[in-house]
Amino acid sequence: MDLKSLIRDIPDFPKSGILFRDITTLLQNPEGLRYVIDRFTEIFAEQSIDYVLGIESRGFLFGTPLAYNLGAGFVPVRKPGKLPGAVHGQDYELEYGTDRLEIHQDACPQGSRLLIVDDLLATGGTAAATAKLIEPLACTLVGFGFLVELSGLAGRQKLPECDINVLVEY
Repeated sequence: MDLKSLIRDIPDFPKSGILFRDITTLLQNPEGLRYVIDRFTEIFAEQSIDYVLGIESRGFLFGTPLAYNLGAGFVPVRKPGKLPGAVHGQDYELEYGTDRLEIHQDACPQGSRLLIVDDLLATGGTAAATAKLIEPLACTLVGFGFLVELSGLAGRQKLPECDINVLVEY
């Protein structure tokens, strides 16, 4: 399936000079959405994944049905103040400033096999922060799944060495 044909380009969003890859048009297409979930399921079916971690917020859209298909649990990775229990947190650099991600301290039993899923791999900051975030959990990071990679931004170079799967590359 030609997923690029289902992703809309929005010039000058969120600011002038940026070409935004809008996946909402793919999400609206039943065949496209089904293809993405089915393809991720095929890729990771033999990896013995215990938990799929979805990065807020679009990682939830792909991570939850993927976890269901894999017979795994789903764990949300959230912005600060969104999780009610005790959390581990990880700060990371943005173009202008910093941000933070959090995960429940009891999200996954020690030794679990984890898969991190998000919609976009750009500069790699968010995904790399999520990989660091799970270190205190003493689990195994099996890999990453991204719908889109903006390869010119070299985000995968910031990620730990593991399986990185991308369905659409720009």
